[in-house]
Amino acid sequence: MTTQPFDASAFLRSCTQYPGVYRMFSADQQLLYIGKAKNLKKRLSSYFKSTINAPKTAALVAKIASIELTITANETEALLLEQTLIKQWRPPYNILLRDDKSYPYVIVSANDFPRLGIHRGSKKANGRYFGPYPSSGAIRESLSVLQKVFKVRQCEDSFYNNRSRPCLQYQIKRCKAPCVGLVDAAEYAEDVRLSVMFLEGRSSALTDELTHTMEHAAELLEFEKAAAARDQIALLRRVQDQQSMEGGHGNVDIIAATALAGGASVHVISVRDGRVRGSNNFFPQVAIEEDSADILAAFTAQYYLGSKDRDFPSELIVSSEHADWPAIAEAIAQQCGHIIGIRHRVRGTRARWQQLAMTNAEQALQTRLANRTQMAARFKALANALDLSEPPAHLECFDISHSSGEATVASCVVFGPEGPRKSDYRLYNIEGVTAGDDYAAMRQVLYRRLSSALENQGKLPDVLLVDGGKGQLNMAREVFAELKIDQILLLGVAKGVTRKAGFETLYINDTDTQLNLPDHSPALHLIQQIRDEAHRFAITGHRARRGKTRRTSVLEGIAGVGPKRRRELLKYFGGLQELSRASVDEIAKTPGISKTLAESIYSALHQA
Repeated sequence: MTTQPFDASAFLRSCTQYPGVYRMFSADQQLLYIGKAKNLKKRLSSYFKSTINAPKTAALVAKIASIELTITANETEALLLEQTLIKQWRPPYNILLRDDKSYPYVIVSANDFPRLGIHRGSKKANGRYFGPYPSSGAIRESLSVLQKVFKVRQCEDSFYNNRSRPCLQYQIKRCKAPCVGLVDAAEYAEDVRLSVMFLEGRSSALTDELTHTMEHAAELLEFEKAAAARDQIALLRRVQDQQSMEGGHGNVDIIAATALAGGASVHVISVRDGRVRGSNNFFPQVAIEEDSADILAAFTAQYYLGSKDRDFPSELIVSSEHADWPAIAEAIAQQCGHIIGIRHRVRGTRARWQQLAMTNAEQALQTRLANRTQMAARFKALANALDLSEPPAHLECFDISHSSGEATVASCVVFGPEGPRKSDYRLYNIEGVTAGDDYAAMRQVLYRRLSSALENQGKLPDVLLVDGGKGQLNMAREVFAELKIDQILLLGVAKGVTRKAGFETLYINDTDTQLNLPDHSPALHLIQQIRDEAHRFAITGHRARRGKTRRTSVLEGIAGVGPKRRRELLKYFGGLQELSRASVDEIAKTPGISKTLAESIYSALHQA
């Protein structure tokens, strides 16, 4: 059945001139693009001109089979509806911004001796929150300053509650060790109060207060206290000097966008109370918006209207003019509850901020495109080295990590011509194999990954790499044979005799086919990069699993043994080590423990 071409002329004759939102669909009813317009007829007419200069717009128009309209009261309502629909449906031809599920905050906990830390997610924990910050790096910078100046603890409560002596942070003068009572509550509360002043942006008032404290202590001949205040002032002055490029005031976000063939970059700088709090790069998926001003407007609308958790400034400084700024400003004002000015022509400090954001956006995009070009060259070299007709589009590498067989974890990392695809990374907890048996662990993870893909019609890799020699390769071949897989190229990466990078031996599909690439080969560099990334990811997963295991008592996994019975067992035997040495009859003597439960406890302790 042939599909009738879209009759643009007939559609436009009956098209309304009201403001609203339009949705473009393909012949198979796939949503292609969502847009808004002050005048729907005028905006839609621009898509169907006899000549369309932008190739991406031409590609979109060629796919249109139908258009649906939603009329709104004004352009602002149209913009709000457009952003809601884009977030819901994520059409392929719209600019798509990654949806951050949470933003980082600084939390001052509500303990007797509060801690400072980074917090993401819902604010369920008791305490006071500051932020959100544009990135966790911006928070760490602030916390580092506070750690040096006021020495408020930043350790987790689980660590704090189990200290019997001061940790390294006390030794290097980054904490006053409240965990072991080396600071009284009043002094610590004062340090927390001053830290809060810093987080509130009251740096000048804080410096004035510390100056008064220093002078008063000197008058009372309390020279140690005066010297401590002097050092705190010096550190804060240093921070203020580092921020001297700001010299401004108010709460401002500076947004700059740039576009080149191959991608776009947006850089956001956040200024709060006259201080640059941090900055962040974004690389939105660009569809038909090829002009940097259009990209900037689309990004700004999604960035501020896509989340109510956003920290809204009182002013936006942008790098380009755009006709949509008034509507975007009004929509953001409805979202945050106060008027936000959007300015393009600025002077003085704001002009320096604007230029800084533009420079960062350009540099970030150039770096990203250079990395993509280098990555594409490496994939092409790998295709030549493996005698493939075209570069592979999907590479997966597997590695195993454990500590003497404890908490074995397998990693799967995925690379494409654009680089690592971190959203496709996977970690597998390995169970039911002999501790330390890397071959069996490799066999298990490959079987789980590939059988799952076959059962669920998932994507299989073009090339599968295993980090290891002939043993790991043979395990992979067994899995391939069992699952009847013959379309994947198998690559074993074995370290050379010296175990140094550049001397790897590659096994292609079987142990008889070896390949040794020169150490300057781009193909070898790609293999090393993927192998190292799989190793890093496996170690990260193993450490997390091992840490969780070591924080969890073996008794917690036993049915029928709750907190009260665990407490009774440990109290009766004096610790887990003595309990593990006890017989079933001895365990049954513990108050509240039956003979049957004692047998379960004994079995669990001797299986662990």
